Amino acid sequence: MKSLHDVPAPAKLNLFLHVTGRRPDGYHELQSVFMLIDWCDTLHFEKRPGGAISREDLTLALPAQDLITRAAQLLQNHTGCTDGVHIAVEKQIPAQAGMGGGSSDAATCLLALNRLWGLKIKLPTLEKLGLQLGADVPFFLRGHNAWVEGVGEKITPIELPAAQFWVVKPPQGIDTSQIFAHPDLKRDTNAATMSNFAAETYDFGQNDLQSVAQALCPGVEQALQALNQAGLKSRMTGSGSAVFAHCMDSTTKVTVPDLFLARLCSNLEAHPLQAWASSDS
Repeated sequence: MKSLHDVPAPAKLNLFLHVTGRRPDGYHELQSVFMLIDWCDTLHFEKRPGGAISREDLTLALPAQDLITRAAQLLQNHTGCTDGVHIAVEKQIPAQAGMGGGSSDAATCLLALNRLWGLKIKLPTLEKLGLQLGADVPFFLRGHNAWVEGVGEKITPIELPAAQFWVVKPPQGIDTSQIFAHPDLKRDTNAATMSNFAAETYDFGQNDLQSVAQALCPGVEQALQALNQAGLKSRMTGSGSAVFAHCMDSTTKVTVPDLFLARLCSNLEAHPLQAWASSDS
């Protein structure tokens, strides 16, 4: 095997995000449901001799040491692999959106290079490596929609009904650390249960970060209004600036200001690379 082309890295939405407390170490206790959607980055991998790792940006320019490059270096250092790789990246998921684009790219890179380099690393080890890159990476490696708790490390697979969602991203992003450090952030939402969620699913809960984000980023309010004006119930996803709404009718039109991104997405039953995580080939 010398190459892997058109390898997907899907985004996720947080169907809700509750902050239930703050730990002594400063990290926040969270509850959320992570759902995979069909808004994807696409990566291409060419095996190279000599151990060099290079990256080519086919759409948006990424930082020199982005999570893709770091994932490749981490896997190489962990295994002592002497193969190299050239990675071409078609970036479509917006940055600082709360959609997990960077973490998904890192997970896809780990899964693809595990195959391309013939490393045969099992999923638990890949997860430990992924956690060094970001808290959301293990979720994408497992490949299931999931109920997530703690600081993001407690992941329980769940089934979700097929559905469509309008996703709107303003041109501005948000620094996650600013939100979690903000004095007005609500940190005492009562803990929910999976049965609570199952009774309402796409109408359940709220994003506790949203009000702070609206204060920090006016584009969030504009994006929410765009969905509300289309008759949809909108909320923010994650800690970024993207917002979304469950859409029962695919003919519903959403009008957004200039420079805003808007896309009608479908949720995924599982990650397209789910089988790769347990494969020995």
